Amino acid sequence: MDLLIAEFLGTPVWMWAAFMTVVVALLAFDLGVLHRDNHVIGVAESVTLSAGYIGIGLLFGAWVWTQLGDQAGLEYLTGFVVEKSLAMDNVFVIAMIFAYFAVPQQFQHRVLFWGILGVIVLRAVMIGVGTALVAEFAWVLYLFAVFLVFTGIKMFLMADKTYDVGANPMIGLVRRVFNVTDEPHGDRFFVRRPDARGRMVLFATPLFLALVLIEVADVIFAVDSVPAIFAITTDPYIVYTSNIFAILGLRALYFALAAMIHRFHFLTYALAALLVFIGAKIFIADLLALEKFPPVWSLSVTFAILATGVIYSLWRTRTRSPA
Repeated sequence: MDLLIAEFLGTPVWMWAAFMTVVVALLAFDLGVLHRDNHVIGVAESVTLSAGYIGIGLLFGAWVWTQLGDQAGLEYLTGFVVEKSLAMDNVFVIAMIFAYFAVPQQFQHRVLFWGILGVIVLRAVMIGVGTALVAEFAWVLYLFAVFLVFTGIKMFLMADKTYDVGANPMIGLVRRVFNVTDEPHGDRFFVRRPDARGRMVLFATPLFLALVLIEVADVIFAVDSVPAIFAITTDPYIVYTSNIFAILGLRALYFALAAMIHRFHFLTYALAALLVFIGAKIFIADLLALEKFPPVWSLSVTFAILATGVIYSLWRTRTRSPA
C-alpha cells in the first residue's frame, strides 16, 4: 500500500499504474477482440474506433482534472490536442511508407499496432530524458522554445516538399543487418528461407522494413512534439499520458485520414504556426512578467490556429481529387 501512494516523478505510483492499466487493456482489446483477423479497415470502422479512443482520452483527462486540479486538467487537454495535431504530418508519412512498400490494406493495422508498442517505449525514454534535463537545467526550456520556433519556420518553408521514402538511410542499414526478401509474405515480419548457399536462414520481409521506417518517422516527429508539450507543462505525468492517448487515437483514425489526405494539404501551415506559437509563448510570458503562460489562453489559441488551418485547407482543396 505504501508503494502505491509513494510518488514517482512527482505523481503517486497508483496513478501511473491506473494509466498503464488502461493502455494495456485498450491494446489487448484492440488486438485480441477487434482485430483478431487481418481485414481491411474501412472509414466507418476507423472513425468509430478513433472516436472511442478520443472519448477515453478525454475521460482520462477529466479524471486527471479531478485528481490533480484545474491547471493540470487544462494542460493535459492542451497537450492532447497539440500532440494529436502535430502527429497529422506523421499520418502523411505513414501513408507514403505503406505505398512505397505496397503494404496491403488488410495488413496495415498489424504494422501500426506493433508500431504503437515501440512508440510507448520510445516516448517514455525521450520524455524521461527531457524531464531530467529540465529539472537540472531550467534554461533548457528556452532552448526547446527556440528550437520550436525554428522548426515551425522550417516547416512553413518546406510545406510543399514531399517525403522521399526510398532515400531513407534506414533501408540500407536494415538490408546490411538482415537478409531481406523483395517479395511480401502476408502478415509476417520474418520468414525462414534458403540463402544463396542453400542454408535456411531468417529473412526480414518488406512489412518489417515498413515497421522500422514508421518507428524512425515517429522518433523524428517526437523531436518536435516532445519539446512542444514541455513548453506547455513540465509535469512528466501530463506530458506522457497526453502523448500516448493522442497517438493511440490517431493511429486508429489513420485509415480514415489516409483516404482524404489530399483535403488536408494546407494544414501543414497551421501546424507550423502552432509550433511557432508554442515556442514563442515562453518568451511572451517573460515579457508580460507572468509566472506561466495561462493554460486557458494556450488552449484557446491552439484551437483557433487549428480550426483556421482545417477550414482553410478544406476550402482550398474542395475541388481536388485524391492522387
